[in-house]
Amino acid sequence: MAEGADKESKTEEATEKKIRDSVEKGQLPFSREAPVLASFLAILVFIIFFAEDRAAQLAGFLSIFIERADGWSLETRSDAIAIYRIVFLEIGKVAGILMVLLVAAGLSGSILQNTPRFVIDRVQPKLSRISLAKGWSRLFGGRGLMEFLKSIGKILVVGSLVAFTLRHADTRLLSGMMTHPVVFTMTIRELAVDILMAVALFMALVAAADLVWSRFNWRQDLRMTRQEVKDEQKQTDGDPIVKARLRSVARDRARQRMISAVPQATLVITNPTHYAIALRYNRERDAAPIVVAKGQDLIALRIREIAQAHNVPIFEEPALARSMYKQVSVDSLIQPQFYKAIAELIRRVYTAEGGRTMTKATA
Repeated sequence: MAEGADKESKTEEATEKKIRDSVEKGQLPFSREAPVLASFLAILVFIIFFAEDRAAQLAGFLSIFIERADGWSLETRSDAIAIYRIVFLEIGKVAGILMVLLVAAGLSGSILQNTPRFVIDRVQPKLSRISLAKGWSRLFGGRGLMEFLKSIGKILVVGSLVAFTLRHADTRLLSGMMTHPVVFTMTIRELAVDILMAVALFMALVAAADLVWSRFNWRQDLRMTRQEVKDEQKQTDGDPIVKARLRSVARDRARQRMISAVPQATLVITNPTHYAIALRYNRERDAAPIVVAKGQDLIALRIREIAQAHNVPIFEEPALARSMYKQVSVDSLIQPQFYKAIAELIRRVYTAEGGRTMTKATA
């Protein structure tokens, strides 16, 4: 019940990250019917292209072996072992090709579905894999029951196909028994090809349907709840609360660095209370005045207080302050449209400083 409710809550398609993680863990869609189809095709290829020649060779050997039975010595254990080796070697020449084809077909049926990859997690021993409860649920759960019904269905269909293919086989077999053994062998071979062709065609349909179903079921298993999507987004982009906190810390540090630069300013322009902009200008180093600090409301008042404490000239220019505040950035040169107005203020600063210097010298 809980599992059904959990599946119902997974309404969102899997994200690219969820799919990528699944692939890296080796959790990929896999059709078991594809290797079975490949095995039937391998047997069919063997019967069509190899069985006739190999069977003829084996029959020739066995006929000679039986006709000249008195020529084989069986006096000792070594003689018997030697005969066994010869017989099994001849049989192995026939079966070896079939085994190679079956192995190649099985590997191809698996490799063509998914790119081979080595996943350590899949080969590591885990106690959960030998759990009796999980094993029981796999065997008698929903999927286990589905696999059992599929197997029963395949057996019934394949049996029906074989029966339909062999409906007139008794006549062909009886006729073949009256002919030469080589001709009779060809009759059996033709019947085997007919059976395998019918079964292979059926298995091709089953494998195609199973491939589609396995990928659809894989996608369904990867579906996510809305909360899982949000959590993954947080992990990918970062927690919004943490990011906001980091931005706040960065703003505080930038503000402190900006305030600490006010004492080195050449002048401060104010609104007089809503805006404040501190500029630094050194004729030998700076191509144009540089904004070392700017602020609004409380920060503007703080800049004004620090400027007064360090005898930095303050000019109340409301229009200029409002216009500059919107267009200038801290640690950047002012725009050319402000050159003329700021140059006049700097001239007044230098004039005032020159007057103070002359007053001190006279005194």
